Amino acid sequence: MTIDDRTRYRSNPSVLTALKTPRILTREVLAGLVVGLALIPEAIAFSVIAGVDPKVGLFSSFIMAVSIAFLGGRPAMVTAATGAVALVIAPVAPTYGIDYFIATVLLAGVFQIILAVFGVAKLMRFIPRSVMTGFVNALAILVFISQVPHMYDVPWLVYPLIVLGILIMVFMPKITKVIPAPLVSVIIVTAVVLAFALKVPTVGDQGELPRSLPELFIPNVPLTWETFTIIAPFALGVALVGLMESLMTAKLVDEITDTHSRKTREAWAQGASNILSGIFGGMGGCAVIGQTMINVKSGARTRISTFCAGIFLFLLVVVFGDFVATIPMAALVAVMIMVSIGAFDWHSIRPATLKRMPKSETFVMVATVIIVVLTENLAIGVVIGVLIASVLFVRRVAHVVTVTRVLGDDTVHYTVDGQLFFASSNDLTTQFEYTADPQHVVIDMSRSHVWDASTVAALDAIETKYAHHGKTVELIGLNDASGVFHGRLSGGFPPA
Repeated sequence: MTIDDRTRYRSNPSVLTALKTPRILTREVLAGLVVGLALIPEAIAFSVIAGVDPKVGLFSSFIMAVSIAFLGGRPAMVTAATGAVALVIAPVAPTYGIDYFIATVLLAGVFQIILAVFGVAKLMRFIPRSVMTGFVNALAILVFISQVPHMYDVPWLVYPLIVLGILIMVFMPKITKVIPAPLVSVIIVTAVVLAFALKVPTVGDQGELPRSLPELFIPNVPLTWETFTIIAPFALGVALVGLMESLMTAKLVDEITDTHSRKTREAWAQGASNILSGIFGGMGGCAVIGQTMINVKSGARTRISTFCAGIFLFLLVVVFGDFVATIPMAALVAVMIMVSIGAFDWHSIRPATLKRMPKSETFVMVATVIIVVLTENLAIGVVIGVLIASVLFVRRVAHVVTVTRVLGDDTVHYTVDGQLFFASSNDLTTQFEYTADPQHVVIDMSRSHVWDASTVAALDAIETKYAHHGKTVELIGLNDASGVFHGRLSGGFPPA
């Protein structure tokens, strides 16, 4: 890695700087505490979705948060058990048992490392901004929707408690930013509930919290091809979904913090974290966007906050489980609602923005949002969003190519202007007057570029058509790259 690369990816502030600066260290630790609290109910809920004991999700979140703090390529990003991974892996445990479930998690980690080695992280550059905006907006909507069950068919006292929590987070930053507003909100709402002995749903109602350390878990499955064929499809699904969400989240944090991250390192680190999670009986996961946003919005910028989130999660669950069980769900719901409001890109839906943006960009953004919300799968929405954006781009570029004809006494001169590839070159053969042109045809390619075999085949077809009429074609102006490409492939295609 060059000196410029080290500067580009250097954490600011660094972990060492944060450890030496009490103000920064306090901010990082408190942000980790808030994230640790927010991870508990979701880890339990995701365990239920995956069909396993709540401790599986909790241990997974603890192990992955701690390990990614050391291994990951994006400081301040939080990795834990997630709903997307839970949905993909859900059929395994009920059908084949917990041993096959853990084996699937381990294989998913291996797949992620392999994908990282083959450079899957580099594909992030092909995700358009409109898809990224749709991803962010859909994510905000999903975070809000995930809180609806905690606001439905509950005692009426839940609603004023949620409002109280939101008001605290709105006005607390105006007073001080030393202590994260979400942490103050959780403490005050919990204190109100305990002081007045209010009967509202609590974290303890979501499932039993573990009381012991995670233990090594070696899945008892036969090492056969049959086992591989059973778990491989689920493992590959977990690997792809996990990498997609993690890399998209890393890119989002890059933009929010105006910093850079090592995407390839993040990709293999996700795989390593999943392997560690599986070894200790965890359900696996990926970057959690909601808790990451809590972390970043609380001012965290280093690996310390992610590490503290994992440690606090473990301590809160195992050591202070009795107290954590009394925290009202209303307090955590208020935090997640503020996360969804803060994450949504409100600028993208302003009338002035919609009027100024190309309709195709807006369509891609809206399509991504709709697909993600309907499928509840960020990876599917992003993939389809990229495909839609690609098709619209190809259609737009395909119409940019122009062919200009200048007729002389015994020669006709054509000038081709634009980028030639499979979409734009398909109609190229229709732009020439084969019967009306004189004997000598000059095609000037100096203002175009040949990108693929489809274009070379189209040029060959044009020469063949003129040859059928006893006329000659002279190609001029090909740039060096186009000339080499055309020279290598020309004549290698059957007549049209």
